[in-house]
Amino acid sequence: MPETSDRKDDHIRIIQEEDVETSGTGFADIDLVHDALPEIHRDEIDTSTTLFGHELAAPIVIESMTGGHPNTTKLNRALAEAAQETGIAMGVGSQRAGLELTDEDLLESYTVVRDVAPDAFLYGNVGAAQLLEYDIEDVERAVEMIEADAMAIHLNFLQEAVQPEGDIDARGCLAEIEHVADELSVPVVVKETGNGISRDAARRLTEAGVDAIDVAGKGGTTWSGIESYRAAAVGADRQEEIGQLFRAWGVPTAVSTLEAAESHDCVIASGGVRSGLDIAKAIALGARAGGLAKPFLAPAGQGTDAVVDLIETLSLELRTAMFVTGSASIAALQGNDYVVLGRTKEYLEQRRQH
Repeated sequence: MPETSDRKDDHIRIIQEEDVETSGTGFADIDLVHDALPEIHRDEIDTSTTLFGHELAAPIVIESMTGGHPNTTKLNRALAEAAQETGIAMGVGSQRAGLELTDEDLLESYTVVRDVAPDAFLYGNVGAAQLLEYDIEDVERAVEMIEADAMAIHLNFLQEAVQPEGDIDARGCLAEIEHVADELSVPVVVKETGNGISRDAARRLTEAGVDAIDVAGKGGTTWSGIESYRAAAVGADRQEEIGQLFRAWGVPTAVSTLEAAESHDCVIASGGVRSGLDIAKAIALGARAGGLAKPFLAPAGQGTDAVVDLIETLSLELRTAMFVTGSASIAALQGNDYVVLGRTKEYLEQRRQH
């Protein structure tokens, strides 16, 4: 089995079997202000939102996770069927393997999502480092592979630095992102992979014309930690140590959401989002939606019904947060009062001084 495909299978196995969770999203320091007189009916609250003109039943995104190995087809099928049934968005994992190889079983791990979710908002996924090798036609092939409604370009340079076989040349990536954002047939989302997007990076991406920013901040799955486990398995001792040293590196998700929203009006908050309350807090901070990855992995292994159950739980948690803040719609929640406490307050105060 080719190296890229094997790596995808390694990632899923490690996430399922090892300790790859960090903490410190900052959401614990965000308090939404309670409304004792909400004057709305909970079940009439409108949780719908739009993403690039596509209406979502709730501002929930199944973040890019998997694809590129035949073992992942079942997972993507369950995730996509659930996205179709519940009216939320979903992304696939990196399509590098699908672009480089022609194995039908491998390609099915991607194409299955549109087969079972004809109406869902689906987005593709390529790495910023690979844009240095690809041309627009290659990225369009990734769009066509899943009939994508948008394309994510992921930034994962810390992960690449820890990988024994990683791409560590980040030169020219912003120019390539700008080129793709200008030429691609679908909207472009730029997303981090667990280390967050700072105010300056968000400003540069906004100026480059990207259509959305997914902050994927610190506080959830650590790809540095995942690659540390892979490095240990092949005896790459230095890479293993670096992966552990940087496993909690990055901009906390709450901070990254606030900073990205200063320059872009379409921000997706992900990275350690674990509840509908986290999603509500992210939206109050300026996000358009909240995304989760790892929490969906185990349910996906159980099947579509388990994924739907988790989505419905998240939706009810979000609806409850909206009810007790008097927010009848997502737009109302975006304007809701909040308080910033603790380390996140200190972090933001320090950032404003620089």
